[in-house]
Parts: sequence; structure tokens; C-alpha cells
Amino acid sequence: MDTAVIEDKRIVQASGPISPKQCQSLLTAIGDSLYVIGGKWKLRVIVALIEGNKRFNEIQRTVDGISARVLSSELKELEMNGFVKRIVHTQTPVVVEYQITDYAGTLGEVLQALADWGAKHRDKIRQER
Repeated sequence: MDTAVIEDKRIVQASGPISPKQCQSLLTAIGDSLYVIGGKWKLRVIVALIEGNKRFNEIQRTVDGISARVLSSELKELEMNGFVKRIVHTQTPVVVEYQITDYAGTLGEVLQALADWGAKHRDKIRQER
């Protein structure tokens, strides 16, 4: 049976079981990733901002089902982790926009892989019904 291991900062296929050290390394890396981008909303907020800067209410309308309180919390965490930048325009009235950072672009392959897997999974579930 093939298993996945981290080699040279990539997950690759290996024949046979992985060592406890490899397993721990894989679990730590995935845990770090999920700590920063995990949850129901963070990646959805990032995707909503890919098409351009948005104000708070625009993001809330784009990300169906997210409450204002949760969106506010997610935006603060995304800003703290360097994925989103908050821009304050000081004209009257004051306008606040959010934009994704260049660092958020490092999630491109992750987002595409999740989208591809999600579509395949949805198809699988539909076929099994």
C-alpha cells in the first residue's frame, strides 16, 4: 500500500509504512496549516477577495451564510496571519476595504487542489445515491 510522506517540503508517495518521525512531521505540518486556514470560512473569505477589494458588506453578501460577527473575527485572523490587508480610506464617509495580500497567493495550489477534490467528492456522492 502506498502512503504519503513529506520529502523536500512535498508530500510524495512511498511504498510501505512511514516512520514515526515522518508521521509526526506530516501531522505537524498539516496541523500548522489547519491552524491558520482551517475552519468553515477562512478560505471562502480569501476566495471572495480574489476578484478584487471588497467592503465588509460586499464580502458578507458574497460568502453566503456567514454572520457579521464571524466575518469580523475571520477578517481579523486573516489580517493577523498576513492573508488580508485592511485599507482605510479617510475621505468622508470613511470607507474600509479588504484586499488579499501577495502571501495569500501562496495558497493558489491549495485552493485549486481543494476545489478539484471537492468537485470529485460531490460527483462521487451523487453517483452513490
